[in-house]
Amino acid sequence: MEIQQTNLLLVYTLDQWDPLGVGPGNYDTEIADTVQAVHDLNDQEKLARKIQSIYEFSFEEIIPLEKCKEISGRLLEIKNNGSCAI
Repeated sequence: MEIQQTNLLLVYTLDQWDPLGVGPGNYDTEIADTVQAVHDLNDQEKLARKIQSIYEFSFEEIIPLEKCKEISGRLLEIKNNGSCAI
């Protein structure tokens, strides 16, 4: 999978996540920051904490770390499946 396809899948996955119940399509800034974090980090725990802080900064609400770990695992799986060289 090319990086562009990987990014589109990451964006779609995050948009469908809706951790704060505000509805898909309302997290553009947070999604962009999270996609960058996915490319920067390879550790599920660190990524989960980064995601938690990104959304907390924007919405002043803390998402439980377990929820963040769950999504960070899915995002890293997408990234790792997309970066396999042939």
